[in-house]
Amino acid sequence: MRNYLLSCLVVFFNFVAIQSVSAQVGQHVWGYEYRGEIPVYVDSIHNMLTYPFAYRHYGDKAGWKYAARYKVLECMGERPPLPHDWDMEILASEKRNGYKAMRIEFSLSSWYRVRAYLLVPEGDGKFPAVNLLHDHGAHLSIGKEKMIRPFAVDTAVVTDADSWVSSLYEGQYLGDYLARHGYVVFSCDAPLWGERGRKEGVDRKKYDIIAGNMMMLGVDLCAFMHYDDMASTDFLASLPYVDSERIGAVGCSMGAYRAWMLSALSDRVRAACSVCWMVTTPVQLTTKYGRKENGGFANCIPMLRRFMDYPDIASIAAPKPALFISGSKDKLFPVKGVQDAFKIMGDVWKAKNGAANLETYILDQPHECNRKDQQMILDFFDRHL
Repeated sequence: MRNYLLSCLVVFFNFVAIQSVSAQVGQHVWGYEYRGEIPVYVDSIHNMLTYPFAYRHYGDKAGWKYAARYKVLECMGERPPLPHDWDMEILASEKRNGYKAMRIEFSLSSWYRVRAYLLVPEGDGKFPAVNLLHDHGAHLSIGKEKMIRPFAVDTAVVTDADSWVSSLYEGQYLGDYLARHGYVVFSCDAPLWGERGRKEGVDRKKYDIIAGNMMMLGVDLCAFMHYDDMASTDFLASLPYVDSERIGAVGCSMGAYRAWMLSALSDRVRAACSVCWMVTTPVQLTTKYGRKENGGFANCIPMLRRFMDYPDIASIAAPKPALFISGSKDKLFPVKGVQDAFKIMGDVWKAKNGAANLETYILDQPHECNRKDQQMILDFFDRHL
């Protein structure tokens, strides 16, 4: 019996040792093609990306803008059908300091209606307007409420919004700040944020699964977000108290990405401000700077990178006025990538005789849109809208 037990122990320890060696071999030697969230051959992929639709590489300079825009829209694929009528309904309203706040519902597509906030200054006449685009933050429970102080909703939503604005916007709602200074301000949820979420509740991990399922259906969730931003800008331009010739776009983080994308794709937008979202792919997705893209499918348009990098797409907006603010302490976007992107954009704005219209800053701040940034945004819109 004793010898039998010893034999069993020997077999057990040998099995553990073999499994340990196998695990080490599997993880560190054989079959090792990915490190973190990117492939080990990422540099080979970068060497393959020549960005043929970038302004600096495209032969027909005169026709570049519309060819580049068409290529972006082609990669975005099918868009949700526009509604026959916006059919806006005011759900609630309240008077604030110098402006009226409205909680509204309207048809953003013939497939779906959405809820939004709309701030309108007191007085007569047509006002300049801003499409205010919310951030990502892996915080999907609220969207538009990050931009405009919510009302006529559950107390928990207000508490959630106040906490978020305190952490990322230095305690000041950007939408209300702009409205107090004479701007019509609009903000609605991006797909899967806030009141456009899942029936089962918020789960960040489900975003990527849903995006993958939509790709299987031949459409792109990120592209739908951009199409919605374009449609909501058209809705904003249709309002009787909005001057359709003076519409701007602004956002922080994912909202910044949405803002420069919207300016590139829509002629409705006359000026755009983007805080803390600009970089080049060779710096963003590499092992050299210890960084990777965390947004996932929220800024993923299939195959687009074969044709243009981020600053190339943003440059489609040239020579329209554009403000870009980045932070030297922003851990999401290495300064090297920001500097490279600003140089690429600067060359295009200069070539389009609009060098004075492009303002780029790398400030001593982390990933945020603080009150100083918001003052810069207001000053910028006051000059250009």
